[in-house]
Amino acid sequence: MPRPIPVLLVAVVSLLLAAAARGELAAQPGGETVVAGGLDWLASTQSRRGNWSAEHGRYTTAITALAGTALLMEGSTTRQGRYAEAIRSATDFLVSRGRANGLIGDPRDDRYTYGHGFAMLFLSQVLGEEEDQRRREELVAVLGRAVEFSGRAQTSDGGWGYVSAKEGNDFDEGSTTITQVQGLRGCRNAGIPVPREIIDKAIGYIHACTLPDGGVQYSSKGGGGRPAISAAAIACLFNAGEEDDTHVPRMLAYAEKHLGRISNNSFGHWHYAHFYYAQVMYREGGEKWQAYRDQIERRLAGEASRERGGICWKQGYLGPVYTTATNLTILQLEKGMLPIFQR
Repeated sequence: MPRPIPVLLVAVVSLLLAAAARGELAAQPGGETVVAGGLDWLASTQSRRGNWSAEHGRYTTAITALAGTALLMEGSTTRQGRYAEAIRSATDFLVSRGRANGLIGDPRDDRYTYGHGFAMLFLSQVLGEEEDQRRREELVAVLGRAVEFSGRAQTSDGGWGYVSAKEGNDFDEGSTTITQVQGLRGCRNAGIPVPREIIDKAIGYIHACTLPDGGVQYSSKGGGGRPAISAAAIACLFNAGEEDDTHVPRMLAYAEKHLGRISNNSFGHWHYAHFYYAQVMYREGGEKWQAYRDQIERRLAGEASRERGGICWKQGYLGPVYTTATNLTILQLEKGMLPIFQR
């Protein structure tokens, strides 16, 4: 006569089956399975126009650039690799968003500087690997105008706001400033002229926003230290070649205090914060990076959900494409495929 199945075992199996039905079972930690599934999911959710968007169709330029960057980090280009078609379509879409005044994006978007900065970053990385001469010339023209637009959009204090300085009454904000600087650095790396005074003003802005404890405040007008903006500011200084900046040690101490424990959820914009803090830790290298990498991989693998087309992350306030793209960037830093993220 068969032995009876323990009640506890039945309960555990039932819970696992229920979780699988809801798509909550994540791939095993270790990176490759999670990353491959995430990349496949991104490619499967791309629109026929080549774009992605946040929930309710928002921030199309920014989300497309972030998703495209995550695909580039796999090693594919517009001509070769598993995601070549998706990258090519994203490139076409973002090039088509280039305006005569240099803005890459929609001027009706109330936060178009995010999209402009992330688009410069993505397209500059595409340019670095583009072999087609006609497309290279097109990218150089779009990015050259984009750099000029960023220069005109910079505020008197050296930062950037959600829109250009003139339209936004000279308002500035830390996270958009970091987006511009990283995009400009990507352009410069790809051979697009970027006036040094734009970068110098931005570095001065970050210095002015850095508080005695190393936290970087929301704006030059105040707002208190923010862990997410602080991590982004350090990444920004590193991208600008300012690793030895005298502000960096206390900024790193502040970031480690608030972001060093992966389980800490006591601040806003967790995924955005670690999108940049991971870049900082990767640049730091050594045991610090290894310890951080192991922690972040375990957490992100545990949060992943199986969906049609692959794996995605549903956490975050802008929807799964944004969170999946930022998490995949974190998980692929060690591949070293993009110059902007290399040590």
